[in-house]
Amino acid sequence: MAERVLDQCRLFNEGVRTGDWAGYLDRFGDNATMRIEGDPGSPYVGRPAIEAAYAVAPPDDTLDVTSVESDGDEDVARVAWSAGGSGTLRLRWSAGRIAELTAQFDD
Repeated sequence: MAERVLDQCRLFNEGVRTGDWAGYLDRFGDNATMRIEGDPGSPYVGRPAIEAAYAVAPPDDTLDVTSVESDGDEDVARVAWSAGGSGTLRLRWSAGRIAELTAQFDD
């Protein structure tokens, strides 16, 4: 199960480096929800809203996955950002796509 998280984070980093978010965004389900702690526009509901968020304010910091715990369709990944800091990504999957992603940042 950890492979799906590692693959998604690889696609995220690729998007940061290239500006092409298509591979990363394609993994979200049509009705997915993305919550980002501290983002005043969050939550983003539906893939079009998630795509618009990345078009308007794309992330510019890559991440490294430091650990993943999986339980069925849910994964919790600890991550470290290349510019410093760490956090948690919680992903819930449905039919091979992300149904819900929550990003929380450590203080």
